Amino acid sequence: MPLSLARAGEIRVQRRVIAEFVQRWYPWIKALHVVAVIAWMAGLLYLPRLFVYHAGVAPGSELSETLKVMERRLLRGVMNPAFVAVWVLGGLLLVVQDWHQGWLHVKLLCVVLLSLLHHLFALWRRDFAADRNRRPPRFYRIANEIPTVLLIAIVIMVIVRPF
Repeated sequence: MPLSLARAGEIRVQRRVIAEFVQRWYPWIKALHVVAVIAWMAGLLYLPRLFVYHAGVAPGSELSETLKVMERRLLRGVMNPAFVAVWVLGGLLLVVQDWHQGWLHVKLLCVVLLSLLHHLFALWRRDFAADRNRRPPRFYRIANEIPTVLLIAIVIMVIVRPF
């Protein structure tokens, strides 16, 4: 069913109000976005390192149980809230962004890949919590490098804006 002219007008007004809000509060939104990104990246870099240690200990051992608690707290207490904040605040920043910039598309692709990695890490954490991990520490050492590569790409896109 096509939008009525009145409904289309309402949507335009709502978009304008949101854009004005973002423009007014842009420095604060951007600052909070950067803080959330730092917290999220800290988790994305640290959680797979915990997996490296966890994969090297016997299931059910005291250290294994300690690592389970650390992994759960990091994911639920830091990474998940930071993930939500990154997407909400970043979404607000996109309202006033020029979508014709190539660097932005590359950055967003990298953020989507980081998001998928976040969810993959959450699945791996569940495996460790249930003592079902079947991967060696080397696997997690390699996985630990992926967020770093994506972070480097994002920083270059945002700062250098090569295209």
